[in-house]
Amino acid sequence: MTISTRPSAPPAPGTADTGFHFLQLPGPTNIPERVLRAMHRPATDHRGAAFAELTLGLLADLKKVFRTDQEVFILPSSGSGAGEAALVNTLSPGDGILMFDSGQFSKLWIKMARQFGLDVQVIENDWRRAPCPDEIERALIEDSGHGIKAVFVVHNETSTGVTARIPEIREAIDGALHPALLIVDTVSSLGCMDYRHDDWRVDVAVSGSQKGLMLPPGLGFCAVSEKAREASKTATLPRFYWDWEWMRENNADGFFPFTPAINLFYGLRESLDMMFAEGLQNIFARHRRLGLATRAAVDAWGFETICANHAELSDSVTAVLYPDGHDVEAFRDVAREEFGLTLGGGLARFQGRAFRIGHMGHCSELMTLATLQGVEMALHLQGLADLGDGTLAARQILASESLAAAAE
Repeated sequence: MTISTRPSAPPAPGTADTGFHFLQLPGPTNIPERVLRAMHRPATDHRGAAFAELTLGLLADLKKVFRTDQEVFILPSSGSGAGEAALVNTLSPGDGILMFDSGQFSKLWIKMARQFGLDVQVIENDWRRAPCPDEIERALIEDSGHGIKAVFVVHNETSTGVTARIPEIREAIDGALHPALLIVDTVSSLGCMDYRHDDWRVDVAVSGSQKGLMLPPGLGFCAVSEKAREASKTATLPRFYWDWEWMRENNADGFFPFTPAINLFYGLRESLDMMFAEGLQNIFARHRRLGLATRAAVDAWGFETICANHAELSDSVTAVLYPDGHDVEAFRDVAREEFGLTLGGGLARFQGRAFRIGHMGHCSELMTLATLQGVEMALHLQGLADLGDGTLAARQILASESLAAAAE
């Protein structure tokens, strides 16, 4: 990915430098004040009884978020570290792994697997759709010798706003009568969208703290099935810092074999309390409303989402194709400098061709409407949208969804 080095003009007086800045990236996301205050504390003894009690409570409650009765690990990393832990704890050099070139983050997992010496089989697409369960089933049926030891899927591809149909992929693996592990990246779906680790029989789920869990970057998570735990006993890829067994031995008493990200643990405690107070199903419904409203605005502006399959549209991020012949980076600059609104840019093959609106985590209906108003005003200044069209469509969606929810 190439990072823009264009200089930013100073903000116009009374606009971007005043009021609340809208960070509407698809991660890192806005951090609630409650979480910030919970983390604002002096250093504590990570070998003491109070911290052990905190850790044991977090490990138990993270299972509720992953919806699993199996074990969960907390790692001092981003989601990438959790993904590395998934690979090195379950696989051996030369093992086959089925992966998908269906987005920038899917592509990065492929790069990681190759660097570990795995035999990577890639199914490619145009990045506008999720991995196809039928293609997965065919690939696994053809693997009659069971050289493929794992299937690695991104649940919600942050770069494209495309969501994989994990239950159908589980059915495809079962339909092929194949013993491969199912590894799922839930970095931008966990805590935002329906995810059921045990019901969907996922073997390893990897995630991070900076999206649906409303924290700064710095914590990674692995939810691990019994099947994956058994695989780790014979896996021979080198591991030390990410060794689940080492963590398991220490976690039993609420401790870690390394110094954990202490203050983030207190923030995680607060964010989980907030999530349970709202209720996971209510959180999923809220994200669904925000996704529907955002896409209604995009349609009203006459734009197109990267995701081409309605059944695979993400509820946590909307990736929008920008009209050919127009400068998407100039639009993003206007949104940021004139209206205090930061949007995600297009990544890799969509760099310079798209922008992304994050509507995940600590995000409400009014925050989303304000975001869409900022997008609309910036588009209007670029001559690409009439004022009122997109925001009216979004308001109508949110009003109808709220009425429907109130009637239940």
